Amino acid sequence: MLLVVVVLWLAGCNSQSIYSDDSYNPPVYWGQHVVKRGETLYSIAWRYGRDYRELGNANGIDPPYHIQAGQVLHLDRRGTVTSSRQTGASRTPSASRSSSASTASRASSRASASSSRSGQQASRQSGRVDTNRTQTVSNIEWRWPHAGTVIAGFSTTGKINKGLDIAGNTGDQIRAAAAGNVVYAGSGLLGYGNLIIVNHNEHYLSAYAHNRSILVQEGEDVQAGQVIAELGNSGADRPKLHFEIRKNGNPVDPSRYLPPR
Repeated sequence: MLLVVVVLWLAGCNSQSIYSDDSYNPPVYWGQHVVKRGETLYSIAWRYGRDYRELGNANGIDPPYHIQAGQVLHLDRRGTVTSSRQTGASRTPSASRSSSASTASRASSRASASSSRSGQQASRQSGRVDTNRTQTVSNIEWRWPHAGTVIAGFSTTGKINKGLDIAGNTGDQIRAAAAGNVVYAGSGLLGYGNLIIVNHNEHYLSAYAHNRSILVQEGEDVQAGQVIAELGNSGADRPKLHFEIRKNGNPVDPSRYLPPR
């Protein structure tokens, strides 16, 4: 019965542009989720506003966090793994993830004051940007994923927006904001259209939504500035890029991480 309630509740919340729906308030710590084909632990954690490591730990799933269709994930913190496949899963991350985790362990958990001021300046400006410019925050070298005009900034009050909306033309190149590993590439999260999620280290993920086409695959390592998608309007009312950064599962203001315009 509880599972049915969860499904119905999510169905009502999964409106277009769910990231700007102030009635959708993760994190969710109750109920269950049945894994569907094409989902990853990262995309499920994103959907419920959870940190992927914490959700994995709650279900006894170790790196590299393999899951399979039909597997039941418990959303409370006392959940246990329900798939025998997990008992044979490798407990050793890939070399790229091990390197990322090592980097993350040395990373600062907060942006410097100057970085914050630079981010605020970026959010106030609306012109096109040089996507080759970089800014290092939390030991990650960030750059703008698209050079277009910011048409909606990050907001946690009023009109909610969990990231930045950047205008552009259909087919424009979308670039990785920082080096990382593609942990989701698909269209399974309603309101995001064709979506890419990149894992930069154990703390930070970035997301690129509404793409016309996805040019990378799950498991692929990408470099900062690499073209990963074409801008589109999938799941949106106009061509644009919706860009998010999440720290430990929580949306943060991308303008505090991206270089000033």
